[in-house]
Amino acid sequence: MSMNLQPVSTDPEALLAGLDPEQRVVAESLGGPVCVLAGAGTGKTRAITHRIAYGVATGTFAANRVLALTFTTRAAAELRSRLRVLGAHGVSARTFHSAALSQLNYFWPHTVGGAFPTLISGKGKLLGQLAEARRLRLDTAALRDLAAEIEWRKVSGLSIEQYAASDRPGIGSISLEQVATLQQGYEDLKDERKQLDFEDVLLTCVGMIHSEASVAMQVREQFRHFVVDEYQDVSPLQQQLLDAWLGPRNDLCVVGDASQTIYTFAGARSSYLLDFERNYHDATIVRLERNYRSTAPIIKDANALMRGRAGALELRAADTASSTEGPGRPAATPAPITARFRDDLAEARGVVSRIIELHESGTDLADIAILFRVNVQSSVFEQALNEAGLAFRMHGGTRFFDRPEIRQALMELRGASVSIVGEPLFKSVSDVLRAHGWTVDPPEQPGALRERWEALNTLMDLVDRAAPGTTLRVFTDELLERQAAGAEPTQQAVTLATMHSAKGLEWETVFLVGLSEGLVPISYATTETMVDEERRLMYVGITRARSRLMLSWAEGAPRGSGSRVPSRFLTEMGHPTR
Repeated sequence: MSMNLQPVSTDPEALLAGLDPEQRVVAESLGGPVCVLAGAGTGKTRAITHRIAYGVATGTFAANRVLALTFTTRAAAELRSRLRVLGAHGVSARTFHSAALSQLNYFWPHTVGGAFPTLISGKGKLLGQLAEARRLRLDTAALRDLAAEIEWRKVSGLSIEQYAASDRPGIGSISLEQVATLQQGYEDLKDERKQLDFEDVLLTCVGMIHSEASVAMQVREQFRHFVVDEYQDVSPLQQQLLDAWLGPRNDLCVVGDASQTIYTFAGARSSYLLDFERNYHDATIVRLERNYRSTAPIIKDANALMRGRAGALELRAADTASSTEGPGRPAATPAPITARFRDDLAEARGVVSRIIELHESGTDLADIAILFRVNVQSSVFEQALNEAGLAFRMHGGTRFFDRPEIRQALMELRGASVSIVGEPLFKSVSDVLRAHGWTVDPPEQPGALRERWEALNTLMDLVDRAAPGTTLRVFTDELLERQAAGAEPTQQAVTLATMHSAKGLEWETVFLVGLSEGLVPISYATTETMVDEERRLMYVGITRARSRLMLSWAEGAPRGSGSRVPSRFLTEMGHPTR
């Protein structure tokens, strides 16, 4: 979410002016069904937001009759932000769960009556109580796996009886039959306490629409036009809810990329995207394959990895992707580099050494990411970054606005904004932040104090980027809007992230690390289907990079447990492994 975004003209033709030919086809295809097959970096969000805005500007859509659906609150906030800038005020952009919960809260008093059930924030506590009552010793990891099994069963549309008859493997020493019994106990206990979990929200909404004709009529009257982003991630339960919302209509636009299906373990099915044309015979199909993010050598690697796979698009570099210079982007287009290291620590130090070179030559740390397969791999890179005195942030860790120093600073800035008028913004904000430990110069040593300073300094960076004349009141209101939307500001630090959590993000420079067999693909990927998912995950990692990509692996396994071999995916892309 950008501070000080300027609205564009809402003249219909002006909305189409900046789109490429394929994006323009998307925007002008206002009658459903429409399927947009959009490769990484091809401007899919731009295309669908301009489609919605164009539909509103031409009078084809009533803004309050459009429901744009996605999978995370961050993505929904991004959609809302872009639509506001395009003049499409009143469009509802939400997650499936948010939309369903809103409808349940509205209709429950009229259809069921009584108090709405309480929502449980997580399954772990309830499952722990259940296991203890049955004298089962389940550690935190086992409880987490049990919760994941419950979620998978419910989003896959299976009853407990169907689950018990499936080929799921059980959890550790707990058999499939015992897991099914625990799931039944969980559902019984939840019903007894009048509670709903995350998946129940969708199930209950589907049930209410199917069983109450008046609810179905009102919901379908309220929303006439549906847009679904990241459609390759839809689960059977989400598709069931979408079908219930649509009813007999087909005014639906979906956008997705089968090559970025990386959540099948959680119930996602790309088949809904791949079979869209078969299910909707009159569908408009548009392919977005011009990649505006990455340079040609990076795109070449991505295509080589996915070529011949179901639904794979053939990306091509847009003219601007390989020739335009910008902050942190080299004048030339360097090819991806493959590096082999002696062991994990040598790999981490080698990567950090390269980061230091880039930083000293002008690349911002915020434009650099280190991506790995599993969280445990981060520790050695944290050690190497600390040794070098470089700031870093773990994506998916404590959110920026949840940090105690930021929460306190925001509260004090809000109070100060009521009484301070006419003072320079820098002075107003810095006076508040100095009380929390901010100084012009950062602490020299890494650690908690440096992390605290980096967080506070991010607020000062926003001051530097604010428009001239911005008042403390306006600045604080924009911060509070960011906080509510979950739109975190960019911190001047190297990002550490798993490839899963990096989906939807991008950086100038990406280091894909730990690319050895057993990590990528992961050791438990024992079937062709599972290896294909690992391949798609690496594709996601590769396509996060705009201009530089380094692929690395370490030969030595931890604690002298043998040697590793490079990932088969490096060979598939034609990279040297020795």
